Amino acid sequence: MTTLRLAGLALVAALIALLAGCERTPPPTPDIERFLASHWAEPMAPQGAPPASFSALEASLSPQACGQCHTAQWQDWQTSLHSRSMGPGLRWQLHLFDQGRANRCLRCHAPLAEQKALAATEHGWPAQASGPPPAWVEPTLAHQGLVCAACHVRGHTRYGPAPRASSGSSASAHGGFVTAEAFGDSRFCAHCHQFPPDGPRTAGKLHEDTVAQWEASGMAATQSCQSCHMPDRRHLWRGIHDPETTRRAIDVQLAVVPVGKRRYEAQATVRNVGAGHHFPTYMVPKVELRFARIDRHGRRSELGRQSIGWTVDTAITREIEDTRIPAGQSRRFVQPIDAATSDGWSVELTLHVRPGEHYERTFRDSLSRAGQLPQAARPLLREALQRVQTAEYELMRLSGRPPGTAAN
Repeated sequence: MTTLRLAGLALVAALIALLAGCERTPPPTPDIERFLASHWAEPMAPQGAPPASFSALEASLSPQACGQCHTAQWQDWQTSLHSRSMGPGLRWQLHLFDQGRANRCLRCHAPLAEQKALAATEHGWPAQASGPPPAWVEPTLAHQGLVCAACHVRGHTRYGPAPRASSGSSASAHGGFVTAEAFGDSRFCAHCHQFPPDGPRTAGKLHEDTVAQWEASGMAATQSCQSCHMPDRRHLWRGIHDPETTRRAIDVQLAVVPVGKRRYEAQATVRNVGAGHHFPTYMVPKVELRFARIDRHGRRSELGRQSIGWTVDTAITREIEDTRIPAGQSRRFVQPIDAATSDGWSVELTLHVRPGEHYERTFRDSLSRAGQLPQAARPLLREALQRVQTAEYELMRLSGRPPGTAAN
């Protein structure tokens, strides 16, 4: 068979596949690790000029463009933290960073080469190696965070999991797409949720170690990151900010026991039953256990507070405490109580979630030196502090009494 005839047959086959709306055939089945090494290669390559056949909608890297057809995914994404990964909490810091440090943050918060080029233009940094942002890239893309294209587009080719039979989706748009098994594998998430062994550490512990925690848990054999954080393939990524997700992660028991004359203990046992990694997984969130004594007349007096979390100083150089709970394990928190009698009083335990506790301390420290900050950073910093404060919520409330007593 001649070379010309082979080329002709290949062209006909390609046209038939396109007209039939078939998926693109992936290159010779690389394994998941090889696919991910290419997909998340650093620095991420720019997409390049869109194919001439693409409409403006197909060429766009904007989530709004994706949402014209992938409506449910776009609506979910808008409610997720991924859509806010370039919020004021990071953007005020970019006014202080040089380009190298900024790109280490943008690697996960806004990873597209086009987003980095836009950020360089905004902050007056040298142009990226790929040059200034192309004219067809929306100027707002840099502030839109972890956009759809960050996971699904490389060189204007669309990648994703194999469609489900019931999806009714067509692959004829934007020239089809390449399916990859990696989109259902926890290692896909490791690019941002697992630092390499030589990554930054405090007290010898990696700052981001979630995938390794999951691999060490009993859940790794039965559940992936996606099965918990993307149920039914929804683009939600719910975590510590979401009360329902957090409640499913833990079981809490409260007992009030006598330990001596006029002395009692409130003993709270918290078990990590649902998170496939430490609870919480890294340094930013804290879950506070707030103990209070309620007397027989309903008057409340605070006894003390304890935290579940990894607490480090705001310079991220010194560990203060680490009370995180690994998957499947439990931790007991004890609050001493002095009381003359066991009659008529009870203990109230409130679990209060502060998803951005570390950031709050950092932002407060920075605001105390606001006069030293660039003018453009200050309103962003104030907004960032307000956001972390409003993200706090009460998770649950339990009540316990000393043995042998009953409610009035």
